[in-house]
Amino acid sequence: MDLNIRKAIYANISNNDQEQLEATIVDAINNGEEKMLPGLGVLFELIWNHSNEEEKKEMISSLEAGIQNDI
Repeated sequence: MDLNIRKAIYANISNNDQEQLEATIVDAINNGEEKMLPGLGVLFELIWNHSNEEEKKEMISSLEAGIQNDI
């Protein structure tokens, strides 16, 4: 069985507007279920691949700060 998570995620969100995309992200985070992590990873990959170098540095800084605050 060939399961392509990326294709499934893309199909599920392909017609979503910004409000729906935000709701998907917030729901996945608030739900806290492990099964949601691959979907969030695919969404992050999309964001990363469509970001410029400055935006990527900002994300890394935010990630680092988040890690430091949660430890």
